[in-house]
Amino acid sequence: MRKKGKYWIFALYIPVVIFFCYPNHSVSDPYCTVIEDSDGELLGARIASDGQWRFPQRETFPETYIQALITFEDKRFYSHQGIDPIATFRALTRNIKQRKTVEGGSTISMQAIRLMRKGKKRTLKEKIIETLLAIRLEASMSKKDILSLYIANAPFGGNVVGIEAAAWRYFGRNATDLSWAEAATLAVLPNSPALIHPGRNRNALKIKRDALLDNMMKKGIISENDCMLAKIEPLPESPLPLPRSAPHLLDKIAEKFPGKRIATTVSSPLQQSVNSVIENHTNAFKANMVNNAAVVVAEIESGNVIAYVGNVFAGNRRHSANVDIITARRSTGSILKPFLYAAMLDEGEILTGTLIPDIPFHVAGFSPHNYNKSFDGAVSAHDALTRSLNVPSVRMLANYNVEKFHRLLKDLGMTTLTKPPMHYGLSLILGGAEGTLWDIAGMYADMARTVNRFGMNSGRYNIHDRKKLNYLNNTGAKEKKPVYFTSGLISAAAIYQTLEILSKSNRPEEESSWMMFSSGRKIAWKTGTSYGNRDAWSIGLTPDYVVGVWVGNASGEGRPLLTGVGYAAPLMFDVFNLLPRSKNWFLRPYDEMARIAVCRQSGHRAGEYCENADSLWVTQTGLLSGACPYHHLIHLDRDEKYRVSSSCYSTHEMVHKPWFVLPPAQEWYYRKHHADYRPLPPIYPHCSIDESSPMQMIYPTYGISVVVTKQLGGEKGKIVLQAAHNRANSTIYWHIDEQYIGETRDNHQMAFLPTAGNHTITLIDDQGYSLTMPFVVK
Repeated sequence: MRKKGKYWIFALYIPVVIFFCYPNHSVSDPYCTVIEDSDGELLGARIASDGQWRFPQRETFPETYIQALITFEDKRFYSHQGIDPIATFRALTRNIKQRKTVEGGSTISMQAIRLMRKGKKRTLKEKIIETLLAIRLEASMSKKDILSLYIANAPFGGNVVGIEAAAWRYFGRNATDLSWAEAATLAVLPNSPALIHPGRNRNALKIKRDALLDNMMKKGIISENDCMLAKIEPLPESPLPLPRSAPHLLDKIAEKFPGKRIATTVSSPLQQSVNSVIENHTNAFKANMVNNAAVVVAEIESGNVIAYVGNVFAGNRRHSANVDIITARRSTGSILKPFLYAAMLDEGEILTGTLIPDIPFHVAGFSPHNYNKSFDGAVSAHDALTRSLNVPSVRMLANYNVEKFHRLLKDLGMTTLTKPPMHYGLSLILGGAEGTLWDIAGMYADMARTVNRFGMNSGRYNIHDRKKLNYLNNTGAKEKKPVYFTSGLISAAAIYQTLEILSKSNRPEEESSWMMFSSGRKIAWKTGTSYGNRDAWSIGLTPDYVVGVWVGNASGEGRPLLTGVGYAAPLMFDVFNLLPRSKNWFLRPYDEMARIAVCRQSGHRAGEYCENADSLWVTQTGLLSGACPYHHLIHLDRDEKYRVSSSCYSTHEMVHKPWFVLPPAQEWYYRKHHADYRPLPPIYPHCSIDESSPMQMIYPTYGISVVVTKQLGGEKGKIVLQAAHNRANSTIYWHIDEQYIGETRDNHQMAFLPTAGNHTITLIDDQGYSLTMPFVVK
């Protein structure tokens, strides 16, 4: 009876051991960071911190591999409760006959326990513990979960762990795409990964694989024909590299979500195509020692990124190829000009074609120049934008207000403006601030989305339509409840007009004839080039997509001829050619627009004396803009050769005509580019006409301080004074502090060696008109 009692105690002890040896249900080893595209295809993976290729566990695995695995490892897996008595007895019998361990008899559940209890010696005691824990595992987990646990952590030779990593490393494909031969190969590997390894012991591996295929044929899992074809398939060679089509996105995600499997919004086919296009372009960049480029492509509606190429290199790998240019701060060049143009349209400060002065401009030591080093006198606002003229843009910003524009850019999503507005000053519009391709592409996308959604929102603005670009796949995420306003940061009408203008920009040579083809794609686009040719930008929009491109050297080294139009724009258009064509263009937001008469020459609202006017759509605020200030009614003699007044000419014989008159400085440059410009006729002899001075100072302008620099030899340098006169062949007599210094005819420039202090300049023309202005020399 005492012996019987001991057995009862032992029988009770077993379940207690099983209970307290509760398995952890997981493996504590670190996982790779894995990123997948929007369809679940592998984009890339970063090796785990322990140097193993071990992917995070999935809930499901391919049926081909599961059937091969169960046939080879544990054919009664679905019927036993953790141990297989038949397999155990068979293994014990074979081991006794061979007088050594030749078969273990372990079930998949027991092997899963062994993986969780890594490092334990293979002794009888450990075998018993594994058996007990396997029973407990079966009681606490489903067969499906046990399979997932084992398949994700089984060793496959070398530093490859888990079926997913093995499928990519040995066959270069997703585990779901494995053939029967490949599934059988990987099914036999965990049984002896150290002995049987692709690349060596190939005969032993083939014998095991083919034996498994024969067994599967006998069980009716595969047909005889499938078995025969599977045996013909070659074994894998040495391990293959994993896909690496979005390395910079992988780095970004690995930093935020280490050891996780992250689904992205990226399209793998598009990503690979964009990579190929960039490679073709960067190969050509080598000639100019331009080594880096970046591209981001996103959907307008969702803001989801569908291609993310953070950097490529066209030369040596040392050229900062690891830098993610998409999020790097770079000088913006002219890429922010459309936001200023749209903002001024929105506030009625300009109409689309309003003339903007394009003459030398000096303020606080800042003297902007156009890319061609020349001036047009006056240009339409839309020409200033499409030609990316710097001087008119700076004047526009001066009129709009730097502080207001700085605040607008921050509200639109520009996160890099960390300094106060006056730190940037007027250079803000020319690249005086740094921006990221990520922010700026997102800001352009918001503009397009605002116009797209205006009609859907019944002429209102949903605050949630403004969104940052996103690369995380949040399929199924609940959409935020709309919050409507009657106005946006920039109106849909102003944005629409801006996009219309940008769609008419002159394209690179290979794209210049796009409108001649029915398949031509309409794109609103803008380029930018930073000071010193360090950064080349191009951003393009359709109603469906935004494409952002940066080209340059990550090191910041500038290169001659590196421009947005020459380098970034051709790349951008080639990327657009990879995308589906938008069926429609942006719809005109009629609710925010009105049709008015606009002066054809000045671009202002047509005034009383504008002879030629066009009926154009403008923003509602454009109705408040002033009438044309350049058309005046002048009085001529009967031969229309001279201007006259009632003091010297009979009013009955006068001819009254509207005349387009620009200020002298603007006129002086304007008439060089416009042969049809008609200067004012001269004044009738001995006739007095009350008018403003026909002269205007170009440099220096009123009240500015002139800084005189020393020459290389140490002597003081001269300054070049410049003026304009609205009458050709006029003579100007120059005076400084009432001292005559010389005269000029037609081209009015005068060199002068000044002294420091306050000075007064006086100009007198050959008809007695005078102009006086103070300036300071430092």
